[in-house]
Amino acid sequence: MIEIKDIKVPEQVKLYPPTRFMGSKSKLLSEIMSVASNFEYKSVLDLFSGSGIVGYMFKCLGKKVVSNDYMYMSATFTKAMIENNKTVLPLDEARELLLKKGKNDKFVEKKYKGLYFCDADNRLIDILRTNIKAMDDEYKKAIAMTALIRSCTKKRPRGLFTYIGFGEKYDDGRRDLAISMEQQFLEAVEAVNAAVFNNRCKNISICGDALKVPGKAPDLIYIDPPYYSPMSDNEYVRRYHFVEGLARDWEGVEFQEHTKTKKFKSYPTPFSTRDGAESAFDTLFEKYRKSILIVSYSSNSQPTQEEMVEIMKRYKDNVEVVPIDYTYFFGNQKAAKTHRNEVKEFLFVGY
Repeated sequence: MIEIKDIKVPEQVKLYPPTRFMGSKSKLLSEIMSVASNFEYKSVLDLFSGSGIVGYMFKCLGKKVVSNDYMYMSATFTKAMIENNKTVLPLDEARELLLKKGKNDKFVEKKYKGLYFCDADNRLIDILRTNIKAMDDEYKKAIAMTALIRSCTKKRPRGLFTYIGFGEKYDDGRRDLAISMEQQFLEAVEAVNAAVFNNRCKNISICGDALKVPGKAPDLIYIDPPYYSPMSDNEYVRRYHFVEGLARDWEGVEFQEHTKTKKFKSYPTPFSTRDGAESAFDTLFEKYRKSILIVSYSSNSQPTQEEMVEIMKRYKDNVEVVPIDYTYFFGNQKAAKTHRNEVKEFLFVGY
C-alpha cells in the first residue's frame, strides 16, 4: 500500500527557472516525491520531460536522471540544467552573444515579421540564434538557447504562439513585457546558471521517441504523457512552434504557410488518438515491466482511469491510483470562455 508522506521539496528545486509550460507539474512535486519515496531506487527515466522540473527534482534527490522528450526545446532545457553538472555561461560571454558579428540569414526577421515581436526584437533573435549556433561548448550552447527560448516566451502574453500581435494591445502590465529582449536574455542566463549544480551522477538528456528510448531501463520510470481528451487538443507544437523552431533552428520542419501564425506541422504521436494512446501505454508498461512505474494522469483523459489500471495490471502485480489534492480547469477551444471542466490529477503507480 502506497503511503503518502508529508515531504518537503529540496530547496535546490526552487532555483529551477519557472515556466508557464502547458502541463508543467511544478505544483505537484511534493506529491510525486512522496509517492516515489515508498521505493528504493537510484536511477530515474523522465519519459516526457516537458518543462524539465520533475527530472530536475529527481536530480536534486541525488538520482541518476535520464530525461527524454520529443520536443527540441524541452531537451534543450534538460541538457542545460539536468545533464549539465558544472558548466555555466559567464555574463560577459552572454553579452558577446548580443553583438552582431557578421551576416546572418535574417530568417526570423523575414519569416515572422509583424507576427510576435517588433522588428528590433526579431533582429536580435536572429543575431542570438546565429551566434549560439557557432558556440563550441555544448552546455554553454544549451544554456544560451534555453535563455533565448525563455526570453521569447516571457515577452509573449501567456507565453504562447497560437495568436499573432504584440505591443500595447497585449500589454497586461507585467514587467516581462516592459523590459527589453536584451535584458530578458541576460536575466534568463543568470537564472539558468543558478540552476546548474553537480549531483555527482552521470545524467543524460535525450530528444527522441518515448517508445524507443535506448539503454537499460532505470529503476523508476516517471511518465507524464500528453493527455488525450476529446474536450481539447494536446498539441504542444501548436502552442510553442516558434520557440520549438528556435531550438532546432527550423531544420526539417514542414511549414503550414496558409496559417496566420506560420506554424509548422506537428510531430506525429500515438497520444493524439484514443486508440493510439491505449496502445502506447501498453507498449510502455510492457517495456518497463521490471521498473517502478509512476504515471501522471488527469480525470478527463482517455483511456479512462479503469482502463489504465487494467492495462497496467497486465504487467504489474500491484497497481494503485493515488488522487492528488489539486484541481485545475480545462477549457474547450471552441468555448474557452464559457465552458470549463474541473479536472483532477491522479498518479497511477505500478510495482
